[in-house]
Amino acid sequence: MLKPSKKELLHVATLGKSVGLRGEMKLHIKTDFPEQFQKNASFYITPEKKVTVADVNFARGTIRLDGCTTPEDAKKFTNAKLYTTIEDTRLTCKLDEGEYFWFDIIGCEVYEEQKLLGKVEELERILDTDYFKIKTDPALVDQKLPKSFLVPYLDHFIIEVDTKEKKITVEGAYDILEAS
Repeated sequence: MLKPSKKELLHVATLGKSVGLRGEMKLHIKTDFPEQFQKNASFYITPEKKVTVADVNFARGTIRLDGCTTPEDAKKFTNAKLYTTIEDTRLTCKLDEGEYFWFDIIGCEVYEEQKLLGKVEELERILDTDYFKIKTDPALVDQKLPKSFLVPYLDHFIIEVDTKEKKITVEGAYDILEAS
């Protein structure tokens, strides 16, 4: 299997400080899918290096990696980021109806009433709401509209998401663009 490039990896957690005497460390999860963190699950630290989970305790917010049996072993991984691949994410993370992976949303074109508003550049979570950060279509920027704007991922604004066609249909987003 080919090693993934840094661009192909998804940051899912960061390891914190060593806690306890058996090599445990704090686990700071950066994903909506904590079920990925199970005994024997493997994650990349770099495109060349993987680590395997020996134990995870969600109640304490800790993890222990294979080969880490002392605080000194664990300290070598302090602040290390854990990554997975898109393929592994699709295999281990199950979506409910109407849910999408962020990496499938990024790059989608955003339309309102057949008019291209722009392209989703990234997603941002502010408090409990996800927002599409949209890079405004150059034709609209030429009309003196902002270069980017945020649209909340709420039913009121999002009419249809088609990740296969990379197209999102919205309502009320043009008003947000004008007010930005």
